[in-house]
Amino acid sequence: MLKAERQDLILEYLSKDKKVLLDEISKVLKVSEDTVRRDIKELSDKGMLKAVRGGAVQWHSMPVHFKDRQHIDIPHKKIIAEKVLEYIKQGMVLLVDSGTSALAVVSNFPKDIALTVVTNSFPVVSILEDHKEIEVLFIGGVLNKISFSTTGYETIQAIRNIRADVCLLGICCIDLSSGVTGDGYEDSLIKRVMVETSKRTIALSTSDKLGTSDSFYICAANDLDIIITEADPKSDYLKAYTDAGIEVR
Repeated sequence: MLKAERQDLILEYLSKDKKVLLDEISKVLKVSEDTVRRDIKELSDKGMLKAVRGGAVQWHSMPVHFKDRQHIDIPHKKIIAEKVLEYIKQGMVLLVDSGTSALAVVSNFPKDIALTVVTNSFPVVSILEDHKEIEVLFIGGVLNKISFSTTGYETIQAIRNIRADVCLLGICCIDLSSGVTGDGYEDSLIKRVMVETSKRTIALSTSDKLGTSDSFYICAANDLDIIITEADPKSDYLKAYTDAGIEVR
C-alpha cells in the first residue's frame, strides 16, 4: 500500500472514531507501528490531525475553552497534583500559569500552607480566596476569554519583575526536539517569560502530551527542571527525558 493511501485511510478512520490508536490502525493497514507513527507525524505537521502518545486525535475534537479542558483527564490531574506537593515548601513564591493542571495543583494545596502565589489566572485566584495563609498577587492585562487569564504587554512586564522560586507550568505539548510548545500565541509568550524569570520550572503534563508539538514555541525541553505526569516515572517512554537531564516524577 502506498503512503498516500495509508494516510488517507488514517484520516478516514479518524473522521469516524475521532481518534486512531497505533496498535489498532497498524493491524488494519498491515504495517508496523513505526510506519504508522511516521505517517501520523507527517499528517500532524500538515495540520490535518493532532499526534498524541499512542495515536492521534482530530484537531477540532480537542477542546480549547477552559470550561471544556477543566473536565478532561481529571483523575490524571489529581495524581499530578499529589506529586507536586513534595516540591512546594512554606514561604515559597510561586508563579502559576493558567492551565487546568496548574489549577488542579492549587486546588490541592493544604489550607495551612503559607505561600505567595503570583498568577494571571482568574480560576486560580478564585480557588485561593479560601486560603488565609496564601498571599495572592494577580497580574493584570488583557482578558483572554478562552483561558480565563490575562495576557499582553502589561502582563509580561509584571512577570519580569518577579523572581519566583518555582513556576508551575501547564504543558500543551513537549518534545525533546521541538521543545515545549503551545497552541496559542499570547498564552505561549506568557509561559515563556514565566520560565525565564523563575528559579525552577515544574512542568505539569499528562503523558499524552509528551512527544507532541504545536505551533508556538515556549522554551527548550531542557529548560524544564522537573516533569510531573500521572505515569510511573520509570516507564520506558519517559527515559529519554531523564537521559536529557530532566527530573521526571
